[in-house]
Amino acid sequence: MGSIPIGSTKHPNLEALSLASKAPHGAFGVFVACASRRCRFCACSFRIDCVTTAASTLSPLPPALRSWRWRIFVSTWLCYAGYYFCRRPYSIAKAEIGRELHWQATDLAAVYAAYLLAYTLGQFTSGAIGPRLGPRKMLLGGITLSIACSIAFGFTDSLLWFIALMFVNGVAQATGWSNSIGTMAAWFRREERGTVMGVWATNFQVGGVAAAAFAAWMLPRHGFRFAFWSGALVLAGVGIVVFLWQRNRPEDVGLPGIVDDENPASSGGNATPKWSRNTWTTVLLIGFAYFGMKFIRYALWSWAPFFLEKNLHLKGDDAGYVSTLFDLCGIVGVVATGWLSDKLFHGRRALVSFIMVLGVCAATLLLFTIGAQSVTGFAVSIGLIGFTLYGPDALLTGAGAMDVGGGRGAVRASGIISGIGSAGSVVQELVIGKMYDSAHGSITPILATLLGSAVFTAACVGAIVWRNSRGASDM
Repeated sequence: MGSIPIGSTKHPNLEALSLASKAPHGAFGVFVACASRRCRFCACSFRIDCVTTAASTLSPLPPALRSWRWRIFVSTWLCYAGYYFCRRPYSIAKAEIGRELHWQATDLAAVYAAYLLAYTLGQFTSGAIGPRLGPRKMLLGGITLSIACSIAFGFTDSLLWFIALMFVNGVAQATGWSNSIGTMAAWFRREERGTVMGVWATNFQVGGVAAAAFAAWMLPRHGFRFAFWSGALVLAGVGIVVFLWQRNRPEDVGLPGIVDDENPASSGGNATPKWSRNTWTTVLLIGFAYFGMKFIRYALWSWAPFFLEKNLHLKGDDAGYVSTLFDLCGIVGVVATGWLSDKLFHGRRALVSFIMVLGVCAATLLLFTIGAQSVTGFAVSIGLIGFTLYGPDALLTGAGAMDVGGGRGAVRASGIISGIGSAGSVVQELVIGKMYDSAHGSITPILATLLGSAVFTAACVGAIVWRNSRGASDM
């Protein structure tokens, strides 16, 4: 339907719009209407040229709330970044562990597959019980359990014990993302989320880079056992910050709750609202897109150092350092994508994500073409993949999950999306380990598989964009 200028009598809720523009902030929630938004008062998909209301500019927040929001941002950012110090050491030390303990690539894959399987199941569990227990208990419990597993890794040479401990660590690590997202959703408004979450979501790039570099530095100096132990020490320090600064919602410290434009009482109570069929469809499409993204991301996290050492003949620590280009370039990509989502695409997260995912397709094609031939080709390709992948990865599962689930449903939406996505990380570990052994060390079939995963992801995000154009979703 075409645009309806202000003053037209064609729109049935024009009177409501007029009232909203005169109402004090909070009476109708935060009302924003522009060329890229559908009507907030009814189900129609008409466009408004421009509406300026009392709430179209976000109202200032009390100083105490602003101060607490900084603590929440910092504590949850450090929390999720810190999780990687008990997650990345195994990937960085994989070749060294195989050499020292005489394990084949299939054995190494089985260990990490146990982690990824538990992580996948844990995402669904966390999304279900997180709203009941609250993010604070879930995060502190997950941090404690992950530290215990990392310490135990250093005291065993048994394949079975490694698999068992990795499974427990996966359950612990699964508490991180959805409960951090749930915390942020209770403290930040929709109109802020693209930019805020674009910066906040650098936690898993910075955490991934820092943890990988730290483990790579420890590996040749003290061996793989100290890579696990030192990571546990870092996460313990982060846990102290989370204990002191993280709170589930403003009401927990006696402050007024954040008013959400689509969920006026988003911070009040723990009940999760029911979802419509369109909401479920959008959540599932994001989840399937995340499956493809996580297939690629975890394939490069888990196997890039291994391939660089085994196939391109770098030393173990150098392979670890080169592999961090994937995360370093991702930091720039995720901030740029979040900013573009709010400033140029007016909160249309699916469209900017689709454009970036097309870039992922091009970058994985480049990796397939030149990645197996030289260290330089491999490094440039994974850097481009990181830049184009991390933006939609963070945007759809961070701000997107908040928008679709709402303030009270963000933990559940994030848990479901991350759970489906995490299945991709499990599949890649099993498939790539087997492919590598079956192909007698060739990585060409593996790189072709990454390209196929990128195309699948583009199809899923494209479906969300199409549904947006039909008014079936609002992302």
